[in-house]
Amino acid sequence: MAPTFPPGGTFFDTLKKSFTDVPIDESKGEAISTTPFLEAAESLTTLFDVLGSAAFTPVKSDMGGNIKKIRDRQMAEPLESDNLQDLVRNELKTKKHTATEGLLWLTRGLDFTAQSLRQNLSKPDEELSASFRSAYGNTLKPHHSFIVKPIFSAAMSATPYRKDFYAKLGDDQTRVEKELNDWLQGLERNVKILNNFLASKEAKW
Repeated sequence: MAPTFPPGGTFFDTLKKSFTDVPIDESKGEAISTTPFLEAAESLTTLFDVLGSAAFTPVKSDMGGNIKKIRDRQMAEPLESDNLQDLVRNELKTKKHTATEGLLWLTRGLDFTAQSLRQNLSKPDEELSASFRSAYGNTLKPHHSFIVKPIFSAAMSATPYRKDFYAKLGDDQTRVEKELNDWLQGLERNVKILNNFLASKEAKW
């Protein structure tokens, strides 16, 4: 069920938390606050409802499962999980990596979403299916098995027409594009920090 918004509003008004509002502590090596990040990631998954095809259900459920892995670890060890980087470091000390692996896959999914929408926003003549397929090849596809790839390929082909998708995001297209851009900048910043951290030695298991 796609979220509804008031007349004159946009899809971004429906988000419980935006990535632009996730606190990042520069003094602690760009530490990303865990709870707001997970709320922003959950809010992002409602975008797949706007895309409107059942083919996106596995994509949404995959991200939801990874969010749960991180939250389970946070709830089990709240004092060690205030930010995502500490959550990972502390989990890896226990020789477990469930939440760390969840964060790795969630970040790949967020990167896929960010690259898809950024490419589409910057290429006004390109259909969503082309943008999503290109981003999939850059992010998730190299890590997916031959069983999973067809499921995601089906989702890429099931994206709505560009004009229909943007219309679902709001009536005022100038406002939609501005708010999408702002939201993407927040998402891209989170993804960049996490990609760098997850590629570092301290996040390996």
